[in-house]
Amino acid sequence: MTAEDGAVAPGVAAGPNLSALAAITEAVQAGAGLPEVLRAAGRALDASLILIDRSGSILAVTARSPADERSLMRGGDDVEALDLKVADTTVGHLRMRTRDHTPDPSMLSLVSTLIASEVERVRAPERASEEAARAFLHALLRGEVRDRDDLVARGRELGTDVSGGASAIVVRAHPRNPTEDDWRRRLLAVASRGARSIAPGAIAAPSEGDAGTVLIVLPDADGDTGRRVSAAILRELESGLAGFVFAIGRSRRVEDPRDLQRAGNEAMLSANVVEGEPESAELAFEATGTYQLLLPYMSDPVELRRFYNDTVRPLVAYDEQYETDLLGTLATFLDCDANVNATAARLITHRHTVRYRFERVRELTGLDVQSTDGREKLSLGLKAMRVLGIAAPRGPATEPGAEGGRVPR
Repeated sequence: MTAEDGAVAPGVAAGPNLSALAAITEAVQAGAGLPEVLRAAGRALDASLILIDRSGSILAVTARSPADERSLMRGGDDVEALDLKVADTTVGHLRMRTRDHTPDPSMLSLVSTLIASEVERVRAPERASEEAARAFLHALLRGEVRDRDDLVARGRELGTDVSGGASAIVVRAHPRNPTEDDWRRRLLAVASRGARSIAPGAIAAPSEGDAGTVLIVLPDADGDTGRRVSAAILRELESGLAGFVFAIGRSRRVEDPRDLQRAGNEAMLSANVVEGEPESAELAFEATGTYQLLLPYMSDPVELRRFYNDTVRPLVAYDEQYETDLLGTLATFLDCDANVNATAARLITHRHTVRYRFERVRELTGLDVQSTDGREKLSLGLKAMRVLGIAAPRGPATEPGAEGGRVPR
């Protein structure tokens, strides 16, 4: 094929395709949508492309063959990944697969800039809505919105109606292994999708200071919607976030929306408690048992933290430093009704080892598990630890915010 035919020799950068570039600008100006813009970009770059937003959701795909599309989805070695930025803000990502050439750098830069601008234009209203929802939800759960009519009106502006009752849900995820930095945005997107599949008026936002925790408030007129939403979120998480462990806490239904601050605390307490239950990922506040007595401390946990520091905090520090399991042994012992033999059997270790660990517990805390008073204080210390959202030392230490298994609250 000759140069007049428009072919590009293998490995040679393709020259600017001005007619294809014009097609991109026409699609943008006409508001044809991201799929049409991406198809025009694929023609301009002579490449297969996939457009992904910041949360990891696929916005559009243009591929020359099923094999190209599969390679783009996998992010194989022959796929180039580009960040799409407007100013210093990343608005999305572009994956590109070419046959046997390298696109002209100036054309690639221009095309990626056009796509980024269109993504920003299309998604800006949605992000503005997300910010409004975040501000409303945080103010609500801090108890800053006390007028019922104002609360209901602001909720309706965001597409939710809590006048007939509402529930709160807390969703938390932890990667089993270090993973990419944007998984928290995916967590928000997946949890929101699950919630709105059952309750379209659900509002979701990251918890303040912890993007690995999502807060959700939803209309719940019948008292059963919260349960169904919680189950739907768990299904979405299990299918959409592989390699993670989850903790979902659900509040009781509140009839007066002004009680949503308390509902938020109930959901947070439930999530903190279920985090220590490896056999379960979901817990309703009604099922938290004696932990409910500690709910008043959720808003002002100073006294709770003092009690934790005076009881089991030395065990946490020791386990973190020496990679031992004094805390786990203590928790198992209490679960086994203070039976050493049953504890040893469950831990698959010798009872003398269990007794040795309890000697270390007594040395570190000054509390003897063989005495009723000692067991009660240590048991309450473990409960305080869970209510505060402090997990036992475990988990990927390289994951930010999860050092030594800590759960930032």
